[in-house]
Amino acid sequence: MKNKNHSIKQFELSPHAKAGIIVVNMEDHKVEEHDISKPHRDNHCQLMLALDGTFQLNIDFENVEFTAPALLCVFPEQVHHIIEVKDPKGWMISFDPSLISKEVLQLLENKIDNPLLIEGRSNFYQQLTILTDLIEKIQLENTNVFTQKSIHSLLNGLLSLIAGELVSNLSVDKEKENRSIIIKETFIKLTKEHFKTWKQPAQYASALSISVAHLNDTVKLLTGSPVSVHIQEASIMEAKRLLYFTDKNVKEVAYEVGYEEPVYFGKLFKKITNLTPLEFRKKFRD
Repeated sequence: MKNKNHSIKQFELSPHAKAGIIVVNMEDHKVEEHDISKPHRDNHCQLMLALDGTFQLNIDFENVEFTAPALLCVFPEQVHHIIEVKDPKGWMISFDPSLISKEVLQLLENKIDNPLLIEGRSNFYQQLTILTDLIEKIQLENTNVFTQKSIHSLLNGLLSLIAGELVSNLSVDKEKENRSIIIKETFIKLTKEHFKTWKQPAQYASALSISVAHLNDTVKLLTGSPVSVHIQEASIMEAKRLLYFTDKNVKEVAYEVGYEEPVYFGKLFKKITNLTPLEFRKKFRD
């Protein structure tokens, strides 16, 4: 059935959130403030700590299915919706990304696997549960500036704990290699933020204070693809979202992702996806 939406809905943080964060217990069975079964974006981050239950979601055209215990992160640019959830137990934490250190947030974006499966009786599982339960309890108290500061500190502690788990199994290599990873991950983050207006590798190299050649060599070594391909793929991913979730025509989609020439955009889209924009819309939606 054809989607009649004319834009991808984006939802703000709940009005019940206090100072940029809200923790919702999955067992409360409260009515959602918006329909999470329909594709949408949020202007905030969401962290799911699932202690029990089975889950099926879709995040950017990928079905994600898992059985708890597990962690799942959804970031502001990602279009997502719930397909089916059975017997859920755990928490959903929604928070403004500005509350979190850039280092931790970037590590979560680049390193977490959705879902991150957890061993049920591990120390990590116990620590996550204790911290999240504590944040929920404090949230229910009468708030003042110091209560909110404590919640922010606990949230940063929780996410830092997760970040520590993500890097614990990474090999500690030479400083040069670590620097290469930082360059690659920062570059990928920049493509998500600036794909519409930054189309040239030189713009990213300048932002990173390195040469274009160094940026390209580093990114290609670690990912197998040159910088230009990653820039194009960031635009095409957003184009896919617009083609699927809106009724914008190809020219409008091209403009939305930074291309003034629809013909060039169409050729680029087909090069990357093996489908024209309209073929993609028909295959995945109509």
